[in-house]
Amino acid sequence: MIRPELFYNLLIERGTDFFAGVPDSLLKSFCAYITDHAPADRHIIAANEGSATALASGYHFATGRIPLIYMQNSGIGNAVNPLLSLADPDVYSVPMAVVIGWRGEPGVHDEPQHVKQGKVTCALLDAMQIPYAVLSEDEGELPAQLDAAYAYIRKNSAPYALVVRKGTFADYRLAEDCAASAEMAREEAVERIMLAAPERAAFVSTTGMASRELYELREKHGMGHGRDFLTVGSMGHASQIALSVAMQGAGRPVFCIDGDGASIMQMGGMATIGTRRPKNLVHFVLNNGAHDSVGGQPTVGLEISLPQGAAACGYPRVHSAETAAELERILSGIAERFADGSEELAFIEVKVRKGARADLGRPKSTPQENKAALMAFLQS
Repeated sequence: MIRPELFYNLLIERGTDFFAGVPDSLLKSFCAYITDHAPADRHIIAANEGSATALASGYHFATGRIPLIYMQNSGIGNAVNPLLSLADPDVYSVPMAVVIGWRGEPGVHDEPQHVKQGKVTCALLDAMQIPYAVLSEDEGELPAQLDAAYAYIRKNSAPYALVVRKGTFADYRLAEDCAASAEMAREEAVERIMLAAPERAAFVSTTGMASRELYELREKHGMGHGRDFLTVGSMGHASQIALSVAMQGAGRPVFCIDGDGASIMQMGGMATIGTRRPKNLVHFVLNNGAHDSVGGQPTVGLEISLPQGAAACGYPRVHSAETAAELERILSGIAERFADGSEELAFIEVKVRKGARADLGRPKSTPQENKAALMAFLQS
């Protein structure tokens, strides 16, 4: 295993002192070490992986130095455009190190949303003509491997990727853990929303813990899962799935359970929702100020006003709840409006604590089964 501090120091020795990216579970120890040790103006947890590439490019333009970006392999899709139309040697030729967590590596058990991405990770890098190496787990081999990577980066003024397998980094935990001082746990908020929804409501829940919690809460209450779409991949896109479902079934309430990191990653989606204004859509953002599912690194969710952003995008009803009593009052009002036909598009921020139950399970149904059950429910 590689100690994150050793990896970080070897990068500093080779001239990299700027880091930007989106946290990943396989990189969480490295990401946590950067968060604790890099100066504030040399590390940005980006809204998405494409933004990280642009941030790194700007740093190089300003300093001439070699930046590093980090991401899960699912984030390659967000980074393809700036990697090819900004950093590529045929365009602006930006030297940078790219560290990628290899979820779904062939032969390594992982969740279904990572399987295809894992199969094609190296092929995608080949197609983009970005050379790469699988990072060695042997600390003794690390200096030579980095020397080869940086020799390419400097010679070609181009990106070079280091692909990181599961278990490569030794454990390191955030020294200063960010946490929302909220009354409710996320699972409690999901439960209250679920139980307050009209029986005919469809749910679209975001990537990560929230979908797992919704699944287990349905089990707890003996409800079945046919009305829920669990967006196990495609971080940031749950709200657009919900928007389209709502627009195609105007008589059915649609509840979107989003997260602060996911909503910030694809914040432009709020502008589309706000201008379309489907009356039957309720957009919840559970805000704990953290990328909770991949190590707990902070988002800017608690430093900005998501409700003000929603209002500026055109949502006619905007609320924020910090307590269970506040959430119950808001939910009661929504239920009344659906009952009397006066519903309007609504945005509801719910402040929640970080963390989840240690015994939180995962959905037992496959994504295809989830899709089929939801389609049957929507068409019934």
